[in-house]
Amino acid sequence: MTKSVFLGTVAAATVFAGMGLAQEGSTLAQVKERDELNCGVNTGLVGFAAPDASGNWTGFDVAYCRALAAAVLGDPNKVRFVPTTGQTRFTALSSGEVDVLARNSTWTFSRDTDLALDFVGVNYYDGQGFMVRKDLGVTSAKELDGATICIQTGTTTELNLADYFRANNMAYTPVNIDSNAEGEQQYMAGACDAYTTDASGLAATRAAFADPENHIILPEIISKEPLGPAVRHGDNNWGDIARWTLNALIAAEEYGVTSRNIEELVRSSNNPEVQRLLGVSDELGAMIGLDAEWARRAILANGNYGEIFAANIGEQTPIGLARGLNAQWTQGGLLYAQPFR
Repeated sequence: MTKSVFLGTVAAATVFAGMGLAQEGSTLAQVKERDELNCGVNTGLVGFAAPDASGNWTGFDVAYCRALAAAVLGDPNKVRFVPTTGQTRFTALSSGEVDVLARNSTWTFSRDTDLALDFVGVNYYDGQGFMVRKDLGVTSAKELDGATICIQTGTTTELNLADYFRANNMAYTPVNIDSNAEGEQQYMAGACDAYTTDASGLAATRAAFADPENHIILPEIISKEPLGPAVRHGDNNWGDIARWTLNALIAAEEYGVTSRNIEELVRSSNNPEVQRLLGVSDELGAMIGLDAEWARRAILANGNYGEIFAANIGEQTPIGLARGLNAQWTQGGLLYAQPFR
C-alpha cells in the first residue's frame, strides 16, 4: 500500500514523544493495565483490514493484531482498531496513540532510523504495480506514456512512480489522492487512466469492484515493498513480543501446527521446536514477560500464517493472491521464522 516519506521537521516532535513514552513505562505494562491493545490499521482495505457493517474488523493485518492481543491479554478480541491513513499512521505510532502499527507499511531505511520505528519482521513481500481498465488496451506499464495516474501524495509510492517514468523516458500527469478509498473513487470515475499502489492493494481494490473482470493489473512490479508490523524505538521487550508473535505464526505453519491440531500436538508432539513453541518445554514466554502458553493462544486466535493468508487474501478468496514470495522458505518462498530455542 502507500508508504509515507519521512520529513524530519514534521516528524521530530512525534519521534521524541514516542521515546518519552518508552522511557516512562513499558508498552507491555500499559497494555496490560489498559486491558486492551491499540492497533493501527488501514482505514479500509478489503482482505487486509476493513470493518463490516456491524463494525467488526477482519483481514490479514487484523489477524496479526488479534494474535498479539491473544498472546499478551489472553483474548483476541481485546483490540481497539485505530484507522490510519498513509500520512497519519506513523504519527499515531510515534505519539503513543497505537501500541503497534499493522497497516501495509513498507520497511525502509528512513523509517527504521529517522522515524525511530522498529519493524518486527515482514509479513508480506510486495511490490508496486499498476491497474488499468481492460478497454484501455494497455498490456504493459511501458505503454503508459502520457497517462494520468492516481497516486497518494507524500508517499514513496509517489517517488517510485516518478523514478520509473523518468528511467523509461516517459511522461505522466498525477492525480493526487489522500487514501485508497479516494483513489478507487477517482479511478472508477475516470479521473485517471491508471491507479498505482502495491500489487496486493490493487488486487484488494479490484476485488471490491462490481466488474473486477474489466480491470487488469499490469505485469510490471517496479519496486520492493517488504510490508510488516512496526513498534516504536526504545522498548525492546515490547518489540520482542511483537516480533516473536509474528514468528510464532510463521513457524507454526512450517512445523504443521494449525488451529485445528494444536491441542493434540501439545499432548503428543515429539518435535523439540514444536514443544518450545507451544510452551511444553523451556518456558520461552518468561523471557519476554509472558506465560508459557502465549504462542499457543496467538496461533489459536486465527490459525497459523498459512491459515490467515488463505482465509483473507488467498487464491480461494475474491482477492485471489498466490503465495509466491510469501511461501515458506521450504516451498521456494522468502518466509522464514528464526528458531524457537
